[in-house]
Amino acid sequence: MSERYRSIVDVYVLLRRNGKILLMERANTGYADGQLCPPSGHLEQGESVIDGAIREAAEEVGITLTSEQLSCAHVVHHRNSDGQGRIGFFFAAARWRGEPTNREPHKCAGLSWADPDDLPRNTVGYTAAAVAQIQAGHGFSIHGWDGIDGSGNADDSG
Repeated sequence: MSERYRSIVDVYVLLRRNGKILLMERANTGYADGQLCPPSGHLEQGESVIDGAIREAAEEVGITLTSEQLSCAHVVHHRNSDGQGRIGFFFAAARWRGEPTNREPHKCAGLSWADPDDLPRNTVGYTAAAVAQIQAGHGFSIHGWDGIDGSGNADDSG
């Protein structure tokens, strides 16, 4: 009998303002330092994906969100280069309370607003692929699995 599949769940918050999204520069974490990603983190035990997104936004950029202000923009099944699978939930918000500030300077070198159609080259690959899918209007994608392109379709290109 095969073992039941288990996955890490990531939550991302795409704060949208004036056609741009907020990105954070990762620093001193040991993963993707110097690269950009939206406020995000891992789901904690007993937490819903909505509660996780609200918590991460508060912890990382000091804003207050409600569940009504979040909409699910995308879900991605990602596999990293070590073969570890994870599920990422990307939530979008155009309204929130407070002004985004860097609340974790020990893990974040700074904040910047970026055009989601022209993300900086140093955006985390998993994040950039999901944002591209969101901009194309796709609600689901697969990333990092052999033989599958970012849209979740079989890649016949070889």
